[in-house]
Amino acid sequence: MTNSSRNVQYFVHVILVILHCFNTGFCTEVDRITSTQSLRDPGILSSPDGVFKLGFFSPLNSTNRYVGIWYNFSETIVIWVANRDKPLSDSSGVVKISGDGNVVVMNEAEEILWSSNTSTTSQVNSIAFLQDSGNFVLVDRLNNATTIWRSFEHPSDSLVPEMRISENIRTGKRIEVNSWTSPWDPTFGNFSLGMKSEIIPQVYIWNGNRPYWRSGQWNGQIFIGVQDMYSVSVDGFSVVNDREGTVYLTGPVGFNLLMKFILDWKGDLVQSFWDENETNWKIIWSAPNNDCEVYGTCGPFASCNDLDSPICSCLKGFEPKHREEWEKGNWTSGCVRRIALQCEVKNNSGNSSKEDGFLKMELMKLPDFAERSSTREDQCRSQCLRNCSCIAYAYDSGIGCMSWSNNLIDIQQFQSWGKDLYIRVAHSELDHHKDIKKIVIPVIVGTLTLCVCLFLFCTRMVRRRGVKSKEVVLLGNRMEELPVFNSETLANATARFCDDNKLGQGGFGPVYRGKLEDGREIAVKRLSKSSGQGLEEFMNEVLVISKVQHRNLVRLLGCCVDKEEKMLIYEYMPKKSLDVFLFDEVYQGVLDWTKRSIIIQGVGRGLLYLHRDSRLKIIHRDLKPSNILLDNNFNPKISDFGMARIFGSDQDQANTRRVVGTYGYMAPEYAMEGRFSEKSDVFSFGVLVLEIISGRKCTSSWSETSSLSLLGYAWKLWKEEDLSTFIDPVVLNPSLEMEIRKCIQIGLLCVQEFTEDRPSISSVLAMLTSENTSLPTPLQPAFTERQVSFFTTCNKNIEIECSVNQISITTLAGR
Repeated sequence: MTNSSRNVQYFVHVILVILHCFNTGFCTEVDRITSTQSLRDPGILSSPDGVFKLGFFSPLNSTNRYVGIWYNFSETIVIWVANRDKPLSDSSGVVKISGDGNVVVMNEAEEILWSSNTSTTSQVNSIAFLQDSGNFVLVDRLNNATTIWRSFEHPSDSLVPEMRISENIRTGKRIEVNSWTSPWDPTFGNFSLGMKSEIIPQVYIWNGNRPYWRSGQWNGQIFIGVQDMYSVSVDGFSVVNDREGTVYLTGPVGFNLLMKFILDWKGDLVQSFWDENETNWKIIWSAPNNDCEVYGTCGPFASCNDLDSPICSCLKGFEPKHREEWEKGNWTSGCVRRIALQCEVKNNSGNSSKEDGFLKMELMKLPDFAERSSTREDQCRSQCLRNCSCIAYAYDSGIGCMSWSNNLIDIQQFQSWGKDLYIRVAHSELDHHKDIKKIVIPVIVGTLTLCVCLFLFCTRMVRRRGVKSKEVVLLGNRMEELPVFNSETLANATARFCDDNKLGQGGFGPVYRGKLEDGREIAVKRLSKSSGQGLEEFMNEVLVISKVQHRNLVRLLGCCVDKEEKMLIYEYMPKKSLDVFLFDEVYQGVLDWTKRSIIIQGVGRGLLYLHRDSRLKIIHRDLKPSNILLDNNFNPKISDFGMARIFGSDQDQANTRRVVGTYGYMAPEYAMEGRFSEKSDVFSFGVLVLEIISGRKCTSSWSETSSLSLLGYAWKLWKEEDLSTFIDPVVLNPSLEMEIRKCIQIGLLCVQEFTEDRPSISSVLAMLTSENTSLPTPLQPAFTERQVSFFTTCNKNIEIECSVNQISITTLAGR
């Protein structure tokens, strides 16, 4: 439902309530319903702290009356409805405790339109009240206040924190969410949301009895078919088996923000949070989000990719079952195998033939109906190969070995975060060039390696003699899969690099806004001839960012190397960089706390992806506000990977004699000893968090007489328990102060002097998103005083030796 229609509904609801109050002369508000106290229309039942209200309402375009629960601060959003299928025709309704102890909704004729319908002891013992979680409960007060019925076990179309959907795998009983029929009719609609947990837990949206959307398998941390999920600690979801046969999904409980999910009447599951500053609900996720996310769009043995046209394609080794329908865009019949498997031929005829094989498909949403076993990863393939009915397999460390023996349905090609799926095909469908490649490729690689080593040696010798190297040759191997633009195209796109199109200036060089002939807006990063950064940083950025994709990382669209020109082409970010909104007086009032909180968590998620979840383990080494770009919705994207380093999967830290980065954001062990690790980025993140909260640069002075740095000032105020002085007045609000103080504490934990004391970025995100306010006590941070020599005396464009606190930094190249 749109905000405008919700607002109209709210207006109608309020007018009806006011008119009824005038007509009847009273509008009561109670805190419980007992055998002696009922609730009559338009009375209100409030939760203890007034978070939720239960009362009577009429949907938009309807005069029918229903009993529902809504947020006190957002009365247009009804999260639960009692008498969905039996509305009241007038305002004579009453909610009361019936003779058998149940809570009921009755009309003027005392006809029961809805009942909690549970076993109770007696009318006298029953009490019904509304909790601050939004849960309407019926309690037996003489039996240790035992809860005998709760609305959370009978959801309507909404899920709020602490609610659960579940399935009992022994009895088959499910707790599901059911959509409304329309925005103005809460009658049970066509769509439902629930779990299936017999083998591997998954969440489904059903349209009637047919699957409409599927989350993919739960691996203990995420649903692997949802691209935007990260981990339990970050997203707050968890699947629990209570060992009594019930498997339930709970979350996100640990969020500071008020969140809800609504299964709307069209079958879309929509997640949103309440923006206190703008006083409305903001959508942050929904599903299905495109045709490929609709269950089985392409039919069996076909894959869906929403970036392709057409979006459906048969798996390799398969062909359309009904080609004429397929070519018309009707893909639901799917595909069939082109050549029978050899094991099937052998079983039917007794003749042996060459063995079947597997084709690897990368970054996939795995099919439905997986079987699972505890087989090790290295044995998963052979287990499937031995079983002729096994037609595909995959492996996930949290699930184990998965295999399929029926139709492969609901497969989707992801752009990131997907799993490897191995499809069984006949021997003749395999890529037999691989046999030749096994011999030829090592020879070629060995030869090329030798040539490259000789070339690099010669280049270094030539450079030492002052002769310019052939830079383009060095770039070739790193740009094979990256789109290449010519300089004339980029010159035209940027109006010949006109100053009017200049977005900013970094250590790399100027950045220009451009527009390609196809209408796409781009940002062009042009290497300056006077830049302290050169070919190495340029190549490093191409290598690193072309291999990673994440919604909180800026996307590299291509590059250009043409004679003297070296340029990188990025997606255009309309809000420019974070430093503009933090430190420019013109824009300082734009970032409220909600936006700042989203930016902090978004940068954290980007770092988590770089450190733990991408195919490569990447240390950024230059995290700062000017390298955080913002889209139209102020979602952050980490940029500038010229200084980044790729680690091996088992590598924790590295050393360098060439220290690069920006003073004020460098961790002490890196700035002074050249040691860097994930914890170096965590330190930079902590500085960034403190800057976001204070609205001050880390190098700024807090007073003319004080030598304290940003970190030192935060530490001083932390010890004095006077953090309100540190918080940017723009966001200082008594209702938000506890949350902001918690973020300051997390920032101080990140900037502790010793790496072993700093939390990992995954722990940081867990603390940020948890409601738990009991956090570790930070130790004194590094660099508590402003070091004039450290921040200002080192030339930032040349290599030079600097000394800080008697410790020498050799071969320094700062920005």
